[in-house]
Formats: sequence, structure tokens, C-alpha cells
Amino acid sequence: MKSAVETLNPTRVRLTVEVPFEELKDSLDAAYKKINQQVTVKGFRKGKVPARVIDQRFGRGAVLEEAVNDALPKFYTDAVNEAELSVLGQPEVDITELKDGETLNFTAEVDIRPAIEIPDFSGIEVEVDAVEVTDEDVDKAVEELRERFASTAPVERAAEDGDVVTIDLQAEVEGEVLEDGVADGVSYTIGSGELLEGIDDAVKGLEAGGEATFTSELKGGSAAGKEAQVTVKVTQVAKRELPELDDEFAQLASEFDTIGELREDSRKRLENMKQYDQATQAQERVLEKLLDLVEVPVPEKLLEDEVNTRKHNLQHHQLGQMGLDLAKYLEIQGKSEEEFEAETKEAAVKGIKTQFVLDELVKQEKLNVNQEELTEHLMRRAASSGMSPDQFAQAVVEGGQVPLLVGEVARGKALAVVVEKATVKDTNGEVVDLDDEEDETESAETEAVEAEATEASAEEKTEG
Repeated sequence: MKSAVETLNPTRVRLTVEVPFEELKDSLDAAYKKINQQVTVKGFRKGKVPARVIDQRFGRGAVLEEAVNDALPKFYTDAVNEAELSVLGQPEVDITELKDGETLNFTAEVDIRPAIEIPDFSGIEVEVDAVEVTDEDVDKAVEELRERFASTAPVERAAEDGDVVTIDLQAEVEGEVLEDGVADGVSYTIGSGELLEGIDDAVKGLEAGGEATFTSELKGGSAAGKEAQVTVKVTQVAKRELPELDDEFAQLASEFDTIGELREDSRKRLENMKQYDQATQAQERVLEKLLDLVEVPVPEKLLEDEVNTRKHNLQHHQLGQMGLDLAKYLEIQGKSEEEFEAETKEAAVKGIKTQFVLDELVKQEKLNVNQEELTEHLMRRAASSGMSPDQFAQAVVEGGQVPLLVGEVARGKALAVVVEKATVKDTNGEVVDLDDEEDETESAETEAVEAEATEASAEEKTEG
């Protein structure tokens, strides 16, 4: 076999392959064997029909077609390996010449990873938010904890903001009561915004036994998105009672003996959260600066596939779970379809570039992923997916997604190399030493990569 490579553009090549006919022998033998198992010829046992009879009865062309279809993938792969190409997606193959007993010639056009040159990135500088926890921040955190330990007591008065009311609901659309539009004994905190728009104004001022009707757009169910006449009846009004912020509360709500200890623990937790946010911010901004330094051509077909993948995931998974369609989502976001398309394409381009650049860095820095690193990453991904580690691991293996996870970890390590050489300062002008926040930084690096590149899955799924 002989092959040659023609570069069509930085992300696409054409392979020209010439195969001597003798190299088709194994595929021809396999073709005769396969046809033998499929046909019946009077006078011959099944599977024992001679090749000359198959040629006469079914035509040599059918045999050649079967043999070529069997052989093409192998010769294409050999040509790719010989040229040391990193191909993306499936090739467009064209058989240019097939002479029985002489030769098979074909061309294959395919997208490839572009050659990327990583420049010196040691001069990257970024600014991140300073880690500052105020007394007001601590007050808010303690108050939120206090809210979780609130109790309720029925009162005989009109409902007010913050009260917990027990209500019965009935929704009608065009005069018809919906089968799934009736609910009794619903507990609702006035002002929480957790139910229908307009319900707060309807129930405020009502006492137990009071009733009101209001119009609202239904968020879910069989008539999601439609205007409904909703009748609400209050069966009980209860006042929320918050516990006193004292040592007794600290002992009730935590492992601490005093409110002072509880406040100090809240401060430390807030600092850890802000340090994690700072580390994540640093990774994302360093990544943006790195991408600005590198010229990365993006294959058109890969970009098209990635845009379609992102749109499909949004429409059929994320929005579907919220009971929304794309039109309603765009209305809520205040975006036109053109703006949505442009933003989706921009995000897809960034995701693909992120993969290309960090994968090149993985090769350049000779980075490897060990079993411990992969297991730790798998545990984090399992936690975020809501699955147990064993369930998630099984799903990953059965879905053939282990290389995808390995790639995520490797890219995280590549980004860490860049971050280590970057200068990170906070808004106070202080240099941030991310080594002091090792745990936060480690997971933030991988998550920063995932945020840009995990959705860029078309390449992962189709790379040859």
C-alpha cells in the first residue's frame, strides 16, 4: 500500500491511497465466505459453493464490493497511522479506481487536530477577588442557620409577609378545572416565591377560611405556560418563630457550646468558600489569557457538531426538566434567537479551543494520569451527578467514557502547569499563593476545564 497526504487547510487533509490487488486477498476470501453463508445454490451444500459459481451466479462485482467495504477501514487506518495524523470524526471516502486483479485506489478527506504552537506563558497575570469575610457576612450565615431551625405556631389573624399558610389550590384554564390543577394542604411561606406568581398578594390579608382568586401563568403540569384562574383557600395561618441567638441555639444547631464558637466556625467556612471561589476564578482567568495567546483554527464540521450537541442538551435535557421550551427560555433570558445562536457558537469555539490547547500542553509537558488521580476525579463527578461512586463508575465503564475522564484530569493538570507560572493578584494588589489553597485549587482546576470543555464532546466521541 502507498499513501500520500495533501493539506487542504489547517484542519483538513486528503489522503490518497493505492492498494495492490494482492493485498485484498484476505478481504476477498472473507467476502466469498460471507456470501457462501447467505446464499443457497442447488447442487451444493450451504457454505460449500465454489468461488467461480458465486461469480457466475451473483456476479464478481458483488464480491468485490463486499471485499472493498471490508478492507477500506483497515487501509484507511494504516494510512492515517503512517502519516501520524490525529484525525477527528469520520472520513469522506471516494473510490477513484477499482480494477479487478490490479489495484484499488481511493481518497479520504478528514478533519484533523490543527498543529498548535504553545508560546511562553510565564508572563500571564490575572486579578481575582480578595478573600474578605465581614461581620455582616457572618451575621447573614448565622441568620440563615437560624431560619432553618424556625418553628411555627398557628395564629388567629390575617396572613402577613413571612407567615406560613396552609392552602388549598384549584386551577382552571378556559373554565375547565385541570386534573393536575388541584392540591390540598399545601404549606407555603408568604414571600418565598416558591409557588405561582401573584399568590402572595392573593393570600396576604386572608384569615383561616378566607378565599381569593387570581390569574397566573402555570409553571408546570399539563397546561404549563398557559394563563389560569387560580382559586386559593387558606385553611391555617401560622407565625414563624425564630430561636434566640444564644448558647442554647449553638448547642441545638451545631457541635459547639457557645454562640461565639458557632460564629467563628461560620467565619472559617465562609473563608474556605471564598478561597475556593477565588481559586476557581484564578483558573478561569488564567485559561482565558492562555487561549488569547494561542492561535487555534477550529474544524468547521467539529464546530457544527458541537453547536448542535449543546443546543440538543439544552432543549432536551435542561429545559425539559424545567418544563420550558426554547422560545420560553429565550423570553425569560431576554435574548433573541440570533443572540442565542451567536452565544452558543462562541461557547462551542471556546470549548474546542480549550481541549486542543490543553491536550497539546499534556503532550508537551508529558503529563500522565495515575489511578489515584482518576479515582479522586471520579468521586467528585459522582457526587455532582447525585450517583454513588460505584454507580457512576459502572456507568462510565459501560458508556466507554473512561478516556473522557482521563482527558479531563490530564487537562486539569496541564492548566495547573500554566497557573503555577502565572502571577495572580487580588483586588487589594496582594499576590495570591494558590499553593496555600491546594485542595481548593486542585478541584477548581479540573472544574474550570470542565466548564469550558466538557460540553465540547463531539471531538471526544468522534476522534479516530
